[in-house]
Amino acid sequence: MTTLDLKKHLIQRISEIEDMAFLEAIKTILDSKSEKLHLTAEQRSEIKLSQDQINKGLFTSQEQLDEEFEKWASEN
Repeated sequence: MTTLDLKKHLIQRISEIEDMAFLEAIKTILDSKSEKLHLTAEQRSEIKLSQDQINKGLFTSQEQLDEEFEKWASEN
């Protein structure tokens, strides 16, 4: 089943529902999925700074951290 087929199927099924509480539950699920994240100017700035650092290669990979930890752990 494609995404479009599934959407059509769900629309059809929802259109047949008469139970208001059930419809409200579906609405709650849909609303929670479509909520947008609201960031402050400071949060957006921090994200932009982090993206710039990543683009410049200024980060440590998980693999590098694991290697450093293993080295440190074997010395102690």
